[in-house]
Amino acid sequence: MQLAIFGGEPACKDFIPYGTQYIDEDDINAVVNVLKSQFLTTGPSIELLEKKICEITNAKYAVALSNGTASLHVACLAAGLKKGDEVIVSSMTFVASANVILYCGATPVFADIDKETWNIDPKSVEEKITSKTKAIIAVDFAGQAVALNEIKEICTKHNLILIEDAAHSIGTEYDNKPVGSMADMTIFSFHPVKTVTAGEGGAVTTNSEELYKKINMFKYHGITRDKKNFINEDEGSWYYEQQLLGFNYRITDIQCTLLNSQLNKMGNFAKRRKEIVEMYDKEFLEMEEISVQKIIPNSNTCRHLYIIRLNLDKLKATRKDVFDALRAENIGVNVHYMPVYYHPYYKSLGYERGICKEAEKLYEEMITLSLFYTMKDEDVKDVISGVKKVINYYKI
Repeated sequence: MQLAIFGGEPACKDFIPYGTQYIDEDDINAVVNVLKSQFLTTGPSIELLEKKICEITNAKYAVALSNGTASLHVACLAAGLKKGDEVIVSSMTFVASANVILYCGATPVFADIDKETWNIDPKSVEEKITSKTKAIIAVDFAGQAVALNEIKEICTKHNLILIEDAAHSIGTEYDNKPVGSMADMTIFSFHPVKTVTAGEGGAVTTNSEELYKKINMFKYHGITRDKKNFINEDEGSWYYEQQLLGFNYRITDIQCTLLNSQLNKMGNFAKRRKEIVEMYDKEFLEMEEISVQKIIPNSNTCRHLYIIRLNLDKLKATRKDVFDALRAENIGVNVHYMPVYYHPYYKSLGYERGICKEAEKLYEEMITLSLFYTMKDEDVKDVISGVKKVINYYKI
């Protein structure tokens, strides 16, 4: 058994990761059935999944793709982003949210975060807009919806396309409407640490038929089989046309079948995550040495990540000290995320530190705790005990 950093047994008997998937017999049987079927890809499970995503999000259209990054990429392509365009994007996010802008030849412009909600700050967005701005990619950080009303107003005022990066927030509602139906395009990710998983997988939802058709074409090599849209004369039932340069971002029936089964349990997944968050909040909101993400009243949040923020002025320790001590307590803590432009690649493009001060300050003080469906109450209590143990040791 690993010894805690302060000696003795760790707070958690067994290692508790920050996140993990839950797969049951229904999921396994569903995948086995599709493996025995005629279609492993480009089959009926994909259409069934897209229909189910529309039902969950209230969006008119959904396109399932190979992963969340592919979903972001085709959304940017469908938005018509090109060289010379600028896109305002959250600074506190995984690199994919900005990388897809570069894939299109456009330029990412990083907006700062609200110091309490940790989501993209509409005031910072407004300040970053220029004549070159064409779109906003706003990330629902940790599962909380961004301030959609304010951001949509900005987009309407400046004629911008809004892409909501909801990789963290399936199951979240904003103003009693499910995430996925309010932006011009919304993307989802189904990586194993997310609320539901396809192993890998993603989706784009939209209410625009025009955008839906573009997304489908970019997903599939830029090819159409729709006779009504042919440029040349139809040569027969085998005929299809590549009309633009697309990609192979198809998702398989195997993945879609797993996700269809997972979505049947999403209500239970969301309920348990909220119970764990409530247990954490009850303990941590009373501690002056740490703070947690402020939830806006508009957002009925299905949390993907639970993050504590250290008040380092009240601790005789660095964030790394606390992080290492929590790991020694068998808590699989992580950090989500460093500001995108901190990465060496972005530095090579000319981005410098200091452009998003709130995001940078949060990064220095944040630690992600464990949050996943199969956590038992005792696991949650052990994590709380470990956090309190470490904080009490280091507090001034």
